[in-house]
Amino acid sequence: MLLGALFAGAVFGSIAWLSLRGSAVVYGGIVPFEDGPRPGKPPVVALTAGAALLGAYMAYRGATPIELLFAGLLEAVLVAIWASDVSCGIIPDWFTIGPLLLATALRAAMHQWEFLFAALLVASPFAFAAAISKGRGMGWGDVKLAALGGVVLGIYPAMWAFFVASLVAVSVAWVRHRHAEPIAFGPYLACAIGVAFATGVRT
Repeated sequence: MLLGALFAGAVFGSIAWLSLRGSAVVYGGIVPFEDGPRPGKPPVVALTAGAALLGAYMAYRGATPIELLFAGLLEAVLVAIWASDVSCGIIPDWFTIGPLLLATALRAAMHQWEFLFAALLVASPFAFAAAISKGRGMGWGDVKLAALGGVVLGIYPAMWAFFVASLVAVSVAWVRHRHAEPIAFGPYLACAIGVAFATGVRT
């Protein structure tokens, strides 16, 4: 079991690293909004190590190959979203719509309609915020990411994950004295979804 966990950790770490490199091709040419979040650099080492730890944990607790495969695909998407939002303050549709449609199709094929309802429910507050701020205070990429979290996790796990993500985002902004500035919220949502899925916090 330990060897399997180490192998899974190595695979997940490699997936994260490849996602960081590959996603840069998509968002590399995007020009950040002047009134958007400050552009930054993705924490390559932290993301790679974090992905490796989550993959190792899933394998250690006995996740099935199908669960590991889905988690690996989800991880690649979430890492790409994190990197893009930090780098340019935008989450391209390439990183949200495709995965959202795929996850929705899988849930529908399994007749798990409650997960589809979860996507609509948990994304609604984000959509309201995006509409009010005209996509600046809260971007539509965050809305699609929230919907992805809903369809992947389910209603209550997604709500708790996003509550924690919001709390952490606000706390970090205050500590860094950036509470009056726009922040890249995608990384917090992506981290919450990834950790909740890997640790089995699902309906």
